[in-house]
Amino acid sequence: MRVQVVEHPLISHKLTQLRRVETASNQFRELTRELVMLLSYEASGSIATEPVEIQTPVATMTGTQLADPKPLVVPILRAGLGMLDGMTAMVPTAEVGFLGMARNEETLDIITYAERLPDDLTGRHVFVLDPMLATGGTLAEAIRFLKKANAAKITCICLLAAPEGIERLRAKVGDIDVELYLAAIDEKLNEKSYIVPGLGDAGDRLYGLAQ
Repeated sequence: MRVQVVEHPLISHKLTQLRRVETASNQFRELTRELVMLLSYEASGSIATEPVEIQTPVATMTGTQLADPKPLVVPILRAGLGMLDGMTAMVPTAEVGFLGMARNEETLDIITYAERLPDDLTGRHVFVLDPMLATGGTLAEAIRFLKKANAAKITCICLLAAPEGIERLRAKVGDIDVELYLAAIDEKLNEKSYIVPGLGDAGDRLYGLAQ
């Protein structure tokens, strides 16, 4: 597993605004969109392309276009859905699938409650969206699910990660070829498995349910 923290002044600035407790849901959604656009620019650097002949107003030329099969973007519900607009703004021709996964807050086990994906992902480059990599359990289950469906390449985009989550994810995915792109690695997990300093519950803050 390859881990890349994307360092850029705009990412650092927007992430700081995202963390602020006083940031309202509408601002939180827009900042998330902007951060994902910046992260996806880096994360899509290895996306498959092919040459294409085009006509400009002046001459013919050989350009570049995304190759088939199209990339597949998979947000993990529900919080990952808040990252979808940013990713599809950068890769508008990508197809979109969904995985619904939730953590049991008592046992920390991962429950899959929804799935909408092509039956066969052979040859597909899959981009998984999940704002927070805390314990790593949800993302690990998603990666195993996609690999079982024959995904050729898996790239995960998260806003934040805890060191414990990265190490657990690394252990669980084993030799599966995975890339992980992050805006930051935070200090630790607390006793409730929340990232510290973190930004709270990303799903609640995206959809206006934060207390």
